[in-house]
Amino acid sequence: MRRNVIACILALTLAPVAAGAQSVGETEYMNSCASCHGADGKGGGPMAGFLVGSLPDLTQLSAGNDGVFPVTAVYSTIDGTMTTGPHGSREMPVWGNRYKMRGQRGANPDFRDEESDVFVRFRVLALTEYLAGLQE
Repeated sequence: MRRNVIACILALTLAPVAAGAQSVGETEYMNSCASCHGADGKGGGPMAGFLVGSLPDLTQLSAGNDGVFPVTAVYSTIDGTMTTGPHGSREMPVWGNRYKMRGQRGANPDFRDEESDVFVRFRVLALTEYLAGLQE
């Protein structure tokens, strides 16, 4: 079972995306992030006005890090292990916890804990990869 789950995740990750189709990362972004960060990643989503402070321009993460996309910082911000930083009071939801709940309850009721963890890492990595592709 575990090999099947990992094989499916790898297949989804490595499979070419059909023209016009959304990648897993783009789907995650549009479903989980765009309402605040905007579809373009610049911070102008419809919920942005309801938040305290301003949202970062997600297209400028590399520019703000000497031209290198900050993979670890982005990943840890999404999964919730980064407790301080640009989100301060942590208005941003911890998506790692939400993905874990989804993996345990909804993705496959037969998932073991480690398979649920793979599901979470896959979702966070897909989203991180999508954000890396938004860089200007």
